[in-house]
Amino acid sequence: MVQLLQQYELWRELFSPLHALNFGIGGDTTRHVLWRLQNGELENIKPKVIVLWIGTNNHENTAEEVAGGIEAIVQLINTLQPQAKIIVMGLLPRGERPNPLRQKNARVNQLLKSSFPKLFNVQLLDMDGGFVHSDGTISCHDMFDFLHLTAAGYAKVCKPLHELIMQLLEETPEEKQATLA
Repeated sequence: MVQLLQQYELWRELFSPLHALNFGIGGDTTRHVLWRLQNGELENIKPKVIVLWIGTNNHENTAEEVAGGIEAIVQLINTLQPQAKIIVMGLLPRGERPNPLRQKNARVNQLLKSSFPKLFNVQLLDMDGGFVHSDGTISCHDMFDFLHLTAAGYAKVCKPLHELIMQLLEETPEEKQATLA
């Protein structure tokens, strides 16, 4: 319960002032997000920035399939919300020690890094920094079960995300002119 309150406090401090909406559902896969987008989830809103963090629950898929699903979501968001800047958060490492799922998540991130420069209005926020120690382990202080984040883990993720969102929300002179017109 304390952890949930700490996560809420972080959300309230960083993202509530931005009038952010959270459409995430625990256990989501890329297939679920695509379905919701195709069925109206982004209707009647005009976000400036969309953050996408999906893929770690795609256990049955290969890294190539996961990256392809994320790319399909980005392309659909670009079609539905062309004004929005998209931040895709990289998949986190998982497991106390190196393992095949951690390798798969790293491969997904590599594939996204190479494909995103070809896509419009999207950037990858690499979330790997600081979670894996020099001996290859992940601390239970960051991920209590080596998958789900603790309050300290969320702080490591949310603070860089907030900084990037704030940079993207700063209007260029061209954007200000278009808004005034």
